[in-house]
Amino acid sequence: MSNTTCFIGSTFIGLALIQHQAIVIGLAITVFVFLILLVLGLINTYKLKAENDKLAQINPLESEEEDKSYKDFTEGHLY
Repeated sequence: MSNTTCFIGSTFIGLALIQHQAIVIGLAITVFVFLILLVLGLINTYKLKAENDKLAQINPLESEEEDKSYKDFTEGHLY
């Protein structure tokens, strides 16, 4: 009886270790995928920022060049 009990006990421990190992592997794969997505997002952010800076130097915003004086646009409207 003690050999059977020992075998059953070791089998349950083996199954528990396999389940732990499967959970850890699954979590590691998930973390790896999200790390790849994070790195790709950061690279894309830096590329867009560089392009934005380059475009801002080439063509400054027209709103800065316009006259900032107030113009009454409700003059012809009756509300």
